Amino acid sequence: MNTTSSPARRPLSPRLVIGAVAGVALAVGVPLAASAHVHVDPGAASAGGTETLTFSFSHGCDGSPTTALAIDIPDGVGNATPIVQGGWTITREAGADGVPTRVVFTADTPVEDHLKAAVSMDVLFDESAAGTMVPFAVTQTCVTGETAWTQIADEGQDPHDLDAPAPVVEVGPVADESASHGHDTVDSAADDADASDDAEAHASGTAASATNDADPVARWLAAGGLVAGIAALVVVLVRGRTRRG
Repeated sequence: MNTTSSPARRPLSPRLVIGAVAGVALAVGVPLAASAHVHVDPGAASAGGTETLTFSFSHGCDGSPTTALAIDIPDGVGNATPIVQGGWTITREAGADGVPTRVVFTADTPVEDHLKAAVSMDVLFDESAAGTMVPFAVTQTCVTGETAWTQIADEGQDPHDLDAPAPVVEVGPVADESASHGHDTVDSAADDADASDDAEAHASGTAASATNDADPVARWLAAGGLVAGIAALVVVLVRGRTRRG
């Protein structure tokens, strides 16, 4: 009886195993590293206008829970007004002109690693900041350690290549007010049209009122004419009978 034997399987090469593990670690680690930033939303604003900026994070300092987020107010910002929200205590450091230079959000309870949290403020961008990138230096303090998100990417460099990039807002041109003026013109024209319609309605109402006031007189005159006509007819009939008799 013929028997066939299958070839023995060779054990995996240690180099192959190490390479596979390294590849998986790299594939998983790169997205995690890219997401381990402090983000700002929206990332764009208009010069001369106020925008509500939200700074968010979903990580601690090497796994340690976050206790505070300090945001430095950069040049190009005319004012910053923190927004009160539950879970955070807010303190401000102001300059000689009263404009905040740093806003610190302290967590009432440390934010655990891998939990997303966010803080917000209304930011007024100066008109002089038009066409520039405005970075906000953020210091994340944790139960153990801290991370300064302050690095600025060079021209042509991907911010995700940095270890601790600062959140950046792209400031566009000064908001065009002609559109709002156009709306004002349209609204003004609409108001004029409404006023004209009201005037016509008032005039029509006045005329109708005058007509209604005049109706009783006309009715009395018509009734009087009818009575006079009947009386004349009776007189004619009576005279005709008298002549015949």
